Amino acid sequence: MLDIKFIRENKELIAEAARKKRLKFKVEDLLAVDEKRVKLLIEVETKRAHQNKISTEIAQDTSKREENILAMKSLKEELQNQETELKEIIKNWQALMVQVPNVPDISVPDGDDDSNNVELKTNGERPQFPFIPKSHIELMQNLHLVDLERGTKVAGFRGYFLKNEGLRLSFALWQYAFDLLQKESFTPMMVPSLVRPDSFYGTAYLPQGEEDLYKTQDGDYLAGTAEVAMMGYHMDEIVPIDHLPLKFVSWSPCFRREAGSHGKDTRGLIRLHEFYKVEQVVLCEANHEESVRWHEALLANAEKLMQGLKLPYRVVVNCSGDLGLGQVKKYDIEAWVPSENKYRETHSISYFHDFQARRLNLKYKDLEGKTHLVHSLNGTAVASPRILVSLLENYQQADGSVIIPEVLRPYLGGQEIIR
Repeated sequence: MLDIKFIRENKELIAEAARKKRLKFKVEDLLAVDEKRVKLLIEVETKRAHQNKISTEIAQDTSKREENILAMKSLKEELQNQETELKEIIKNWQALMVQVPNVPDISVPDGDDDSNNVELKTNGERPQFPFIPKSHIELMQNLHLVDLERGTKVAGFRGYFLKNEGLRLSFALWQYAFDLLQKESFTPMMVPSLVRPDSFYGTAYLPQGEEDLYKTQDGDYLAGTAEVAMMGYHMDEIVPIDHLPLKFVSWSPCFRREAGSHGKDTRGLIRLHEFYKVEQVVLCEANHEESVRWHEALLANAEKLMQGLKLPYRVVVNCSGDLGLGQVKKYDIEAWVPSENKYRETHSISYFHDFQARRLNLKYKDLEGKTHLVHSLNGTAVASPRILVSLLENYQQADGSVIIPEVLRPYLGGQEIIR
């Protein structure tokens, strides 16, 4: 959420942000409602002050008691009508306010969707196989690492069972990510997936992304990333400046309906309803340069993990139409998938300035005692089992076995190969 004063003073900038992000939001609609809200609020507050004045006069001047009681009755009816009207206007104003997009950084390329993302760099050598590489589905089924058929029988469409080294590799990847990030002084956390709506509105997954969320009968939601709960952790708090930056590495089960992806990646482990993530979350001072520095640091952490695994990947800058409502800028890391002869997304790293913090009322107090909204960032460390797709395919051998990356072997009792 942006400050209404900023929106009023920069309506052209907000309109351009909506165009860049390919959103239908019209800033003129918000400003028209805001003008009504401000005007009516002044009228209501004026009448409340007048009401208080008459109440005092009734108590102090009995000579005009009847006259003042009649005036009070008339005023009370007018005030009640205006308060009802104001309540509806504020409701409409709030609904429009949560649709206001954050302004993309000037370095974000213009584009409609992920096909317009711009490659920033590549890393690692793509494997050259003297055989036709198998898909991760064929590899995992042959090696008894996954059961998709029974997964569908038990859990429905996109259901799966991970088995044997399929599961053990996932545990190894999580532990590897935690070990790497704890060396960078990130605080390890396990966070809830079942989260109240406040944190979803705060992180801007509501109301726009509701169709992609699972909702309980009690009105709560299942999160698709640990970011949601982690951002709610300090909601409505004022953090001392000497606690910043706050750096968390958080693990959680994740749930997504994938409502907008009908017909995409219907087989395998790319697009699932239930999966697991290790997520980086940073809260820092309200400073653009500080946000940019941490954005690059989160990307570097994710790259370090991929380089440790020796997986070929590329980094792309997401175009404006591939940004979420609150994101200022986002990088994706995409790992090479030999069977498809293309890169597939494994990590997303974003920063938001104070967009999320304003919604969550998440502040810090500086050395002079002034309060400011924090800046927030997040980025994937490991999303599993998706990461297994590129890992298994890039490390496959001609006989159908798979070499285990060297950095993961200590977590697997020294095992070097899956046969």
